[in-house]
Amino acid sequence: MGDLTLGLLALLPIIISAILLVGFSWPAKKAMPVVLFATSLLALFVWDMSANRVAASILQGLGITASVLWIVFGAIFLLNTLKHTQAIQVIRQGFTQVSPDRRIQAIVIAWCFGTFIEGASGFGTPAAIAAPLMVAIGFPALAAVLMGMMIQSTSVSFGAVGTPIVIGVNKSLDTVAIEAQLAAQGVTWDQYLQLITSHVAVIHAVIGTFMPLLMVMMLTRFFGQNKSWKEGLEVLPFALFAGVAFTIPYALTGIFLGPEFPSLIGGLVSMAVVVSAAKKGFLVPKTQWNFSDKSLWPANWFGKLDVDAEDSNTPTSTKVSTKASTKISPVVAWVPYLVVAALLVCSRVFVEFKSLLSGVSVGFTNILGEQGISTAFSPLYLPGGLLLIGALVALLLQSKSGERASVFKGALSDSTKTILNAGFVLMFTIPMVRLFINSGVNLSDLPSMPMASAQMLANWFGDFFPMVSPTIGALGAFIAGSNTVSNMMFSQFQYEAAMSLSISPALVIAGQAVGAAAGNMIAIHNVVAASATVGLLGQEGATLRRTILPTLYYILTAGALLMLAVYGLQITGPLV
Repeated sequence: MGDLTLGLLALLPIIISAILLVGFSWPAKKAMPVVLFATSLLALFVWDMSANRVAASILQGLGITASVLWIVFGAIFLLNTLKHTQAIQVIRQGFTQVSPDRRIQAIVIAWCFGTFIEGASGFGTPAAIAAPLMVAIGFPALAAVLMGMMIQSTSVSFGAVGTPIVIGVNKSLDTVAIEAQLAAQGVTWDQYLQLITSHVAVIHAVIGTFMPLLMVMMLTRFFGQNKSWKEGLEVLPFALFAGVAFTIPYALTGIFLGPEFPSLIGGLVSMAVVVSAAKKGFLVPKTQWNFSDKSLWPANWFGKLDVDAEDSNTPTSTKVSTKASTKISPVVAWVPYLVVAALLVCSRVFVEFKSLLSGVSVGFTNILGEQGISTAFSPLYLPGGLLLIGALVALLLQSKSGERASVFKGALSDSTKTILNAGFVLMFTIPMVRLFINSGVNLSDLPSMPMASAQMLANWFGDFFPMVSPTIGALGAFIAGSNTVSNMMFSQFQYEAAMSLSISPALVIAGQAVGAAAGNMIAIHNVVAASATVGLLGQEGATLRRTILPTLYYILTAGALLMLAVYGLQITGPLV
């Protein structure tokens, strides 16, 4: 079987997903069972995987599904707890005090707060936290999901305290062979990994500076009364200011400190700088922008997450419950989220605390006897457990002892209804991903489905390979829903392709990492998980049709920057 045929067959699950979700606007609950069935047929009859390995991959996927649903449940339960204690109305008022302009609110919550959460936790947590929070302050659910997905771009390569680089790149390259070659040039492995990190940080900083502007332009174009790109452009100065407030400390941290802290530090700095600037009106447009009245919203903008009994789109500065405001101070209202953020950072940075939390785990190794197919569920270490601790803090601080039982029951009931629908979709989506990835072990001695599609692209583009390097990374993230997994799948392949072309492997691997970050914006199970947090299942295709725009911006710009670096500036490095 030729590389072209094999590559196209490998892409078939992705093609079917795109046709059903984007082309035919099928809800994921109908599309993903079809895609899983098609992937299983390919695995059995083209890749000649054993039925036992196919079954083990599906079981592994179900185990991972439990972890994803735990995160989603934690985020929903925390928000519903805040709803029942009425703290969410205080948080709503706080954001209007920063600015009543929805464009500014989107930048503050999604870009500043979201990038910090990504740096601390990763794995879809920013969207799970930010999307329901935006719904709580009056955003349409569909708009909140879109903003939540766009968070998952610039900050992702250094998310979860650098996991996509520290694990995804570092643990996927043939370190023994590469270290020997590096030694001949007087370069250590740590120096080489730092070179890759620096390239990733600089590429992201250039592209990511414009992401806040693109976010608000998408918001005004698709959710404004006038469907106008121009209304988004009105915040150009402030959006660029917010962009550099994150990307400058982010890039400097990546270059001088390594991969663990760029998103964390960038997020913290941007929150402090951007919120202060917005409160003082610095670069903020004089004309305020808001959504139309909710009575005019299309039905598909609404989710099933009811976070406020006063469910109208009257400007929130005039509609905050005075009862809630007098009962709960802004500091107390925000304490649960601050606790979650602190726990996320501590659990990822301090080894002893991390070991304590991750020590509570249920795992299955070599499922059905298949080597390397394993899964584990760590309820305390996963963000879901930490979000539930935040909810417990909210329950204790924000409600009286006699009210706590009813608050807990109400939050649990609301959250359970939402999670059941999400669970059905993810039960098909994540097993499909694991089957795709595990297809490298087969009786036909074929490369895995992701590798076959990547090899086809490399053969097509030849010397223009740097242009498509980020696209391959995005393809892996689209499939796996993870920058880390995409890097693990493709980093060695990107290295080999660069060596064959005699161009800098460090630059090409950086393109892989950047593209994999951008691919999170169109990762199907990330869209499903984010949608579940606001009760918006069934509109995944509508979200994907929009997030493809920022994804294309990201991977095409990254490809162009790589081409410029390789052939224009002729940047080289170790091994070249």
